[in-house]
Amino acid sequence: MADSAETVKKTVEQTAAKAKAQAAEFQAAGANAFREGIEKSVASLGELNAHSKKNLDAMVESATVAQKGAEALSQQALGFAKSAWEDGVAASKELSTARSVQEFFELQTNWAKKSMERYMSEMTRTNEIVTATVKDSLKPINERVTASVETFQAAR
Repeated sequence: MADSAETVKKTVEQTAAKAKAQAAEFQAAGANAFREGIEKSVASLGELNAHSKKNLDAMVESATVAQKGAEALSQQALGFAKSAWEDGVAASKELSTARSVQEFFELQTNWAKKSMERYMSEMTRTNEIVTATVKDSLKPINERVTASVETFQAAR
């Protein structure tokens, strides 16, 4: 009976030692998995922060390009307004020198034709400025969208 008690005691001790070893293994594995998870989360947050900074930089660049385009458009419009006013004053002076109704209408027709040609030329230049500004201001944003799509596709 003493031998069987000794055998039971040894079996219990061996089982307890195995359980303790397995518990230590599980604890180490859990701690390792937790550490790896935290490291991956911190790395992901760093990548997200870098991605967000690049997005913000692209927005700032886009706004800067749009602002420069608006300034160019404003200068173009002011220049046209000034020249149109000067041309109108000159046309008025010229119309006042007309010696007949027929000459008056000829002068007015010529002035109206020149004015329309200048206006159409101005609209073409304005359209070119607007088109270039929109294209150039969207370029940094398009590049960021492309980079984001590539990043997400690579993560799949």
